[in-house]
Amino acid sequence: MECLHEIEVKKQTGIDVDSTHCNFILHCKKCGKNFRANSLDDGFHTFQELYDHRQMLFCLLMNANSDISWKSMKHEDGSMLDGDWFVAGIRLPTGDITYHLEGRFWDYINTKVLEFAPKWDGHTSSDVIDRMKEYCRLTRS
Repeated sequence: MECLHEIEVKKQTGIDVDSTHCNFILHCKKCGKNFRANSLDDGFHTFQELYDHRQMLFCLLMNANSDISWKSMKHEDGSMLDGDWFVAGIRLPTGDITYHLEGRFWDYINTKVLEFAPKWDGHTSSDVIDRMKEYCRLTRS
C-alpha cells in the first residue's frame, strides 16, 4: 500500500466481497484510494491469512481440550451473530477464553455444541492473552 495518510474504515454492506468474508475496506481520505483490509500484509502474510491461522489454531486448541470446550450459534441471551459466524470457548482454570469464528471453521471443532453460549464474563482480548499465559505457567512440567 503506497498511501496511509488519513485512513478510515468503511464497512461494505450487501456486497459479497470474496471467499475470505472481508466486509470492510480502508479508505485514504487524502488520496482517495481504497484497499480491502484482507489484502494488507506485513511483508510475509496478509492479515486475512494471519486471522485464518488464529482461527485454525483455536480449533486445534479446543480439540486438544474438548472436555472443557464448547461452541454455539447463539450468545447466552439468545442473540445470533450477523452473517456466518459462531462463538466458541474454553473454560480454563485461569478463566474463560472465547472467540467469534467464521462458520467455515465449525466442522473443524470436535466438542460439545451448546444451544446458548455461557454468560460472557466481560473478558477483553488482553484478558484472553493473560489467561492463556497464566495457564501455560500452571501447566509447565
